[in-house]
Amino acid sequence: MSQFSLLIVDDEPDNFDVLETLLSEQEYELYYAANGQEAIASLDLFNPDIILLDVMMPGIDGLEVCRQIKAMSKWKAVPIIMVTALSSKSDLAQCLTAGADDFISKPLNGIELRARVHSMLRIKQQYDSIQNLYHIQENTVNVLESTLNELRGNLASSLSHELNTPLNGILGTIGLLKDDLEDMDIAEIREMLGWADESARRLEKLTKKFLIYLELELSASRHHKIESARTQFSASAIEAALKSQAQSFKRHNDLVLALEEAEIALSDRYLSTIVYQLVDNALKFSSPGTTIKVSSQVVGKMLNLSVHDSGRGMTEEQIAKIGAFMQFERKTYEQQGIGIGLKIVKKIVELAGGEFSITSIYQKETTVNITLPIVGN
Repeated sequence: MSQFSLLIVDDEPDNFDVLETLLSEQEYELYYAANGQEAIASLDLFNPDIILLDVMMPGIDGLEVCRQIKAMSKWKAVPIIMVTALSSKSDLAQCLTAGADDFISKPLNGIELRARVHSMLRIKQQYDSIQNLYHIQENTVNVLESTLNELRGNLASSLSHELNTPLNGILGTIGLLKDDLEDMDIAEIREMLGWADESARRLEKLTKKFLIYLELELSASRHHKIESARTQFSASAIEAALKSQAQSFKRHNDLVLALEEAEIALSDRYLSTIVYQLVDNALKFSSPGTTIKVSSQVVGKMLNLSVHDSGRGMTEEQIAKIGAFMQFERKTYEQQGIGIGLKIVKKIVELAGGEFSITSIYQKETTVNITLPIVGN
């Protein structure tokens, strides 16, 4: 587990000892500031991933410290959890208005504290991933020149839509909570937090997908093969993962699996990406009640994997344009995505030394076939 840094701001040293005890089993690096001025002055020194900020302090109180930190562009993304003895709705609303990301009431409960810190760190990690994506894009301009027209056109418009939709869901939910929190009951708050969580997970999935794509493009541009790895192509593990994936579409009964096992020369992360993307496409582009067949077979030194669906199918022209960052007939079918899934699969397979092919009959069926090298005995 990566070590995260937490800055605790409290004018009572005993409270630091309490927090240190409650968080002792977590791999967090804890720092302490005795007042607001000291906390602000130490930000560059401690570089915190999260801030636990006491509301009631002499001098600059916690609310003002929160406002000042959130006004700094370098630190505005760092989650701030207000630690408060106040409990009225108006007091808690003040914390949110000041820019706090969460709050926890005294006396502190260890389970609740760890859960809230974990939740805020997950949000911080998501923000950092987006920032890393931005820097990777800056450093790979030469790699992306070959697809510049697509990036300006299809990718630019679809990526913007796919990013803005979940972001608007998150920001909209937070806005409603900030404006109406005092008048909401717990059931309404839980429901709205569910909306925000769903949007955050969608954004996380898109970010991870694009990061994998850029990683593969860099490897291809440098003529590097994927680092050697050994992963068991396990029928039981894959079946469990695919059943869960199909269940999210309420289609677990549509899956037909015929899997032969082998040890392949590919990392578990890339193997999971391949299987997930192929089945995700089959689920999205075929109707409930139609069969999706996933099969694998060892042939010589290769594992042949195929995913077949009786769905929309593709024309020869559409197959030829895979990797052009577009979703075909999107206006007609309104599915989510940026048309990058098959491109990622194709890249992984080719960099692993395998083969990728698609056979399809338009408006009838599609079969994606790939081969992956088996680890030698």
